[in-house]
Amino acid sequence: MLEIEAKFAVPDPGKVRARLTRQGVRMTRRRQERDVYYNAPHRDFGETDEALRVRYDDAGVTVTYKGPKIRLGSAKAREEFNLRVTSGETFEVILSRTGFLRAAEVSKVREFYEIGDVTVTLDDVEGLGTFIEIEILTEEGEEDAARRIEAIAKELGVDGPPIYTSYLEMLLGGDSHESTTPGSSRDMIP
Repeated sequence: MLEIEAKFAVPDPGKVRARLTRQGVRMTRRRQERDVYYNAPHRDFGETDEALRVRYDDAGVTVTYKGPKIRLGSAKAREEFNLRVTSGETFEVILSRTGFLRAAEVSKVREFYEIGDVTVTLDDVEGLGTFIEIEILTEEGEEDAARRIEAIAKELGVDGPPIYTSYLEMLLGGDSHESTTPGSSRDMIP
């Protein structure tokens, strides 16, 4: 499965909410997410542009692997695999005992809006600010998905440069949300 998404800084999320409401789109859920990222013992995910995450939220715990990013216009694509686990704490112990190192934690409050097969989230990320992500999960048709995402961004009045770095990269790099160059996570692991 490919995740195609575009992310932008949103200085005033109220304006985006108002445009969504005018289009008849309502928030489907709001939740707190705490993401714990790990780095592999045999390669640096900061250098290979991969991610291994344990996400804690109201729905439970999900382990996610993300492959390297591919740029598609203002969007990016990544291979993504998700696995629900009953105990994130136990899974984290397994990771630690097998040599994986805890890299960082990202906390955010996320509002979800659905427009057909497109998910729009407004994210308030601790230590970084407010962002919008527009995402489509697909098996194929990456270019079409990227064009649809760009059109939705324009309809919602989202402007400014797209952000290709992840929240993790922004936090580890200490960069502002305009950063587009990921840093190595090896030197940042506590």
